[in-house]
Amino acid sequence: MHQRRYELSDFEWSIIEPILPNKPRGVPRADDRRVLNGIYWRLRTGSPWADIPERYGPATTCYNRFVRWRKLGVWDRIFQAVSKGYDGDLQMIDSSSIRVHQHAANVKKGTRKLPLGTSLDPDAWGAREAD
Repeated sequence: MHQRRYELSDFEWSIIEPILPNKPRGVPRADDRRVLNGIYWRLRTGSPWADIPERYGPATTCYNRFVRWRKLGVWDRIFQAVSKGYDGDLQMIDSSSIRVHQHAANVKKGTRKLPLGTSLDPDAWGAREAD
């Protein structure tokens, strides 16, 4: 598979692969690396699960694996292992890829406009008048 921007590098995959659950019986699993890249694509873009490109496999597989691994704590182990693999170097998240739900901006009627202890008085912020 051709490596695309934001997909797992070989180094990251070498750290993650041994951590993943392995189900030796039953139907062979879809390629974990491909599915992980599909999950990361979905999280990065904020698109619906159904819009995951076909190159990452079925969207239902990506969704089901994301949910199942969340319940098993696999994501915590992945993030810890990758952080340790980078020797604690600071990793940043691009905030332009994080979306807020459309209802998050609305405030319930009758709630306070300002949190307790907040003042619009310029003295409260340490502002001074112009000389």
